[in-house]
Amino acid sequence: MVDIAERPTRLARPPTVPPATADRATPGRASRLLGIGAKVVHRSVAVAALAAIWEGAPRLGLVDRVFLPPLSEVLVAWWELLRSGQLAEHVGASLTRSLAGLGLAVLTAIPLGLLIGWYRPLAELLSPLLEVFRNTAALALLPVFVLILGLGETSKIALVLYACSWPILLNTIAGVKGVDPLLIRSARSMGLNHLRLFQKVILPAAVPTIFTGVRLAGAYSILVLVAAEMVGAKAGLGYLINYAQYNFAIADMYSGIITISAIGLVVNQLLVALERRFSTWRVDVTAG
Repeated sequence: MVDIAERPTRLARPPTVPPATADRATPGRASRLLGIGAKVVHRSVAVAALAAIWEGAPRLGLVDRVFLPPLSEVLVAWWELLRSGQLAEHVGASLTRSLAGLGLAVLTAIPLGLLIGWYRPLAELLSPLLEVFRNTAALALLPVFVLILGLGETSKIALVLYACSWPILLNTIAGVKGVDPLLIRSARSMGLNHLRLFQKVILPAAVPTIFTGVRLAGAYSILVLVAAEMVGAKAGLGYLINYAQYNFAIADMYSGIITISAIGLVVNQLLVALERRFSTWRVDVTAG
């Protein structure tokens, strides 16, 4: 016979919590880490394959290792250049020139692009001139810059400025012209003046297109400069590559090429991060 006084005590016992509930956070964290690791591996497969081919092809005799040394030998030469201080000197000279030209292009091309994109009479006035110069390659004008400005730093920075201005200018014009007219009408109906209209509507809508031009200009600033440094320069990555080729230091030549690729990658990632900083209002439709 069951004692009635014991029933409330038995009924008052809390239900047993399944132990799996407390451990749900751990599998979720582990799955996220596995997802990040899988993404890193997926993005590194092509680079790893290229490195393996570069290392194996000369050693297997598929290519002449005199003209294409194994990647390990190139990395050893790169380390020797870095340890001796030569690489830092050449990288510093190239970065100073390219960043100066890119910075001047940003400061001049973006305001001009905003004006041309917004004011139709100015666009109609300058369009023929823009069409002439946009189709003129920067390297084709290298002798002109050298003749007018000499072989010093001024001609190289001016060449980078010229090469970087066009992608920034044209993308800024396209960004301003691509703003939804409905947004502009809505802003004007709310009483915004021209300055506030630019600040609140035009610039935020044009930022993604402008940064596309800046990223293109960042690549141009390095490529054009390297070509310019092969003519009449005493320092820089272009000079390093050209000097190594003439002296048949092939590993040093490839070391300079790898350094240029690494700098271009870093500059592009920095510009992407800067674009995200100025485009925090955008929604990523591919997320999830």
